[in-house]
Amino acid sequence: MNSRNSIWSGLDWLTIFLFLLLALFGWINIYGAGYNFEQTSIFSFSNRAGKQFVWILGALLLGLVILLIDERTYDILGYWLYGLMLMLLLATPFLAHDIKGSMSWITLGPVSLQPAEFAKCFTAIAVAKYMGRYGYTVRSWRDLIVPFALIGIPAFIIMVLQNETGSALVFAAFLLVFYRQGMNGKLLLYGFLAVVFVVAALRFGLIPEQWLDYVFQPHQKNRILVLLGMKEDPSGVGYNVAQSLIAIGSGRFFGKGFLQGTQTKLRFVPEQDTDFIFCTVGEEWGFVGTFAVIAVYAFFIIRLIYLAERQRDTFSQVYAYAVACIFFVHLTINVGMVLGLLPVIGIPLPFFSYGGSSLWGFTLLLFILLRLDASRINKLH
Repeated sequence: MNSRNSIWSGLDWLTIFLFLLLALFGWINIYGAGYNFEQTSIFSFSNRAGKQFVWILGALLLGLVILLIDERTYDILGYWLYGLMLMLLLATPFLAHDIKGSMSWITLGPVSLQPAEFAKCFTAIAVAKYMGRYGYTVRSWRDLIVPFALIGIPAFIIMVLQNETGSALVFAAFLLVFYRQGMNGKLLLYGFLAVVFVVAALRFGLIPEQWLDYVFQPHQKNRILVLLGMKEDPSGVGYNVAQSLIAIGSGRFFGKGFLQGTQTKLRFVPEQDTDFIFCTVGEEWGFVGTFAVIAVYAFFIIRLIYLAERQRDTFSQVYAYAVACIFFVHLTINVGMVLGLLPVIGIPLPFFSYGGSSLWGFTLLLFILLRLDASRINKLH
């Protein structure tokens, strides 16, 4: 009984508040993005806001269940959960329907789920379990062979078999975790310089654009070429970003007002309640609103780093840093692609974008961390 009470008293309620704040404001903006001047209730199932409300309630129930599970379960079953996740990822292409070239969605009656959204959590648990072994330290690149394999296998399955490049690229967030745990910073620097060199060489014609065909799908290649200014396609792959920038710019400083956005109401922006939800914020809430959202996300991620630093065992610390880095990469890529700074690869804004898979996947990530953090007082240094 005392142990159970200590869990609730040890919970980081500030992080839970930030989670609720983001989820609820995201829900409001999903309603704004789908509003058609005829709907009167945000709870109506005739638009996605009503469905998202159900997903939010489900996320709260999921979070409660996670908090009631013994924190040692995740360490003990870490590899089993990872193995089951790999099996599900391998089975997904055979069970999924083709959605815009992606084979990553499994339909269960009226509900569609994307296993890749949950793979990040179970990969984080497996990496934390391996790096949390007694006596494990990162002394050389050999010590990182297994961690790299743990993140590389699901990323490969998601990118190659499921044709879901965006979800696969998020696994690069683990490189920041490896750096925090002792990986030589030169590896990150060399990797960054290599990317810069390839991009520059491609932009100035030193590398033929046909080489991209070996790595990317045609639509992904076109998005990269448009971003680099090597191809004009305002009505094709560049349409999403062009309309997004128009919507955000039209909001100016204070925005047009809630439910007053014209670009979003007239459906000029594709995926405006999922991957491009941030443009709805910019149009209706203006610079003030977008700055506030970014500020809340920044505070949220800083808080996660704080939680990571106060963990008393390596497993919990590695997992906590993985969670913080995954949220950081999602935020950076999503906002970057909406603003035309990064290629459009289709990943959601955490807690904001419409969709049960992403919301539950992020909730799973966060509440396992909160459960581990709540029990830290029972652990010795």
